[in-house]
Amino acid sequence: MTMDPVSELVKTLTSSSILDELVTGGIHNLTANDVNAFPRVIFYELKDVDAGYADNKAYCFEVRFQISTFTQAATRKFEKPIANEIDKLMRSIGYGRYDSQPLYEEDTKVYHKAMRYVKGYFREEE
Repeated sequence: MTMDPVSELVKTLTSSSILDELVTGGIHNLTANDVNAFPRVIFYELKDVDAGYADNKAYCFEVRFQISTFTQAATRKFEKPIANEIDKLMRSIGYGRYDSQPLYEEDTKVYHKAMRYVKGYFREEE
């Protein structure tokens, strides 16, 4: 079985009844289908790189994701519960959060909470 971090992430996020209830704008990879639906979650892979070597072979790799919650003034009250649930879910599959930033996009009047996570995977024997 080959490790597929994106599939693991999608399965984890979409398995949460809490996120299903709160994130009415959906959970999307890279871009949202409906940019007017709030709150919504968008994730993307920041990095997937070999992280450790032995005998001239990579024995592990590191994956980093950014998971962003987008809300507007009327849905901002859901930002913290969504972020808390995402953090709980990510930790449950071995990710650690290394950065989190609350942002406000003046031009669109959208609140954007960006959280970044990292996890190391050991490669399977080939």
